[in-house]
Amino acid sequence: MNDLRYWVGFNIVRGIGPTRLRALLDYFGDVERAWHAPAEELCSAGLDRRSLQNLLAARAALDLDRELQQIAAVGAQVLTWESPGYPRLLREIADPPPVLYVKGAITEEDAWAVAVVGTRRASAYGRQVTRQLTTALARSGITVVSGLARGIDGEAHRAALQAGGRTIAVLGCGIDRIYPPEHRKLAGEIIARGALVSDYPLRTPPEGPNFPPRNRIISGLSLGVLVTEAGVRSGALITAGYAGEQGRDVFAVPGSILMRGSAGTNALIQDGAKVVLRPEDILEELNLTMVTEQAEARQVLPADETEAALLAHLSAEPTHVDELRRQVGLPIAQVTSTLALMELKGMVRQMGGMKYVVAREPGVEYVVE
Repeated sequence: MNDLRYWVGFNIVRGIGPTRLRALLDYFGDVERAWHAPAEELCSAGLDRRSLQNLLAARAALDLDRELQQIAAVGAQVLTWESPGYPRLLREIADPPPVLYVKGAITEEDAWAVAVVGTRRASAYGRQVTRQLTTALARSGITVVSGLARGIDGEAHRAALQAGGRTIAVLGCGIDRIYPPEHRKLAGEIIARGALVSDYPLRTPPEGPNFPPRNRIISGLSLGVLVTEAGVRSGALITAGYAGEQGRDVFAVPGSILMRGSAGTNALIQDGAKVVLRPEDILEELNLTMVTEQAEARQVLPADETEAALLAHLSAEPTHVDELRRQVGLPIAQVTSTLALMELKGMVRQMGGMKYVVAREPGVEYVVE
């Protein structure tokens, strides 16, 4: 991508986040024109004085080609809003990060992902339930997303890897930094079987204010967020809050009312989070009980005109199979057999009584050839 350097440039400029960058792209049409635009045009595009000053200073100081070379030198790649490989679940959230730095690889499999987060001061109970639940998720083909932090996060990453699964770690610093430093070996294992992800430019240190905003990426990459152990001030509750704003499910493991480390998870349950006592509580709620079968079915059973016709008449409201047959004008046998295949592929869900809804299909666009 010839204009990748300009995406990286804008990502370095303080004060130009997703909203302002979107406005600039709408005004100028592409990122290169926006980067080189005269100051008066940038003002006309709505850039405030401080952001304008930061941009002009960055344009004068940055060697964007050298920045790309340094990114490549640390073994990272850059994904932008325009990249085909940009995670589609993350693209769905409000103001997704315009730039992602990735070490390792984000794959189509990662569309089936659950975040597992919790306190840095994990108890033996918290570590045990995290290992048990994460192991079951990973063995079911679910990618585990977390933040590489001490405590629950590290436990979740390790359990996913030991179960032979994939895991993604979202950093609160530049992709060239590993924090905490004792997780350097773990980070290397994650790169081999998943990815490290950051929206912060190279050389960004792991400062405290960076971590709450990165939590929106943890939840944004996931269909749901599981909090296994957290106190009332845990950053995991921030991730759960983002999940709620993004329309993602929030799950929590109950703990002793006598343990400060469980006060946060118990409060989440009081506020409506789904109680998790076993892995199936998550898999069933998110329609993830047959992920492996769905992935295999998607490879051998591509969408056709019948699937497209049925999808066009399905929504989040249950529709009876007889009504679908009438709407698409096809034989009932063809409709029911196609729906059965679509359910196996994770495209639709039967709600009982021969009524179907469209499933929120993670990371897939239905295209008819």
